[in-house]
Amino acid sequence: MSWWNKVLLAHRSNDSTGAAEVKEFFFPKPGKAFFIRLSVVAVTSVAVFKFLLMPCVIDGESMMPTYPRKGFTFCWKWQYLFTEPKYGDVVIIKYSSKVYYLKRVVGLPGDEIFFHNGTLYRNGKPLEEKYVYYVSFWNTKKTIVKPGHYFVVGDNRSQPSRVHRFGQVRKSRIIGSPLF
Repeated sequence: MSWWNKVLLAHRSNDSTGAAEVKEFFFPKPGKAFFIRLSVVAVTSVAVFKFLLMPCVIDGESMMPTYPRKGFTFCWKWQYLFTEPKYGDVVIIKYSSKVYYLKRVVGLPGDEIFFHNGTLYRNGKPLEEKYVYYVSFWNTKKTIVKPGHYFVVGDNRSQPSRVHRFGQVRKSRIIGSPLF
């Protein structure tokens, strides 16, 4: 007798608790219905994770404290299928074949963006960014966001700007937004 049968039978009482049904649920006989269910689950999983959701591992400090240094989320790929990114949206950007960045949209096409003493200016006006908690001393040149591009930056600006990846990104590189 296998160890699994021993476990199932150890919980069996005289009132017929259905240990055999439990075993059949976890280890179904591979008949026609089993392979149909398995095929439906496989096709649905491929469709969901290829076209709707992409699992993303967060590994970095650029969006702290909004997102933890290490974490997990799903990318909702249809977020910008019928709409455009807007100010304040957190987006997932494809950097290379296996590297994606999580950043916040702070500039739309045609905007003038720059940092002065850590304050972000958009079209000459300082922005109040409630999601930025750490002190920043960034200074950058004025940049006009090109058509079809967005200006993105992380929320954690406590380190020098030279160690961060931020700036203009083509809309085609924005693949979606975090689901949570």
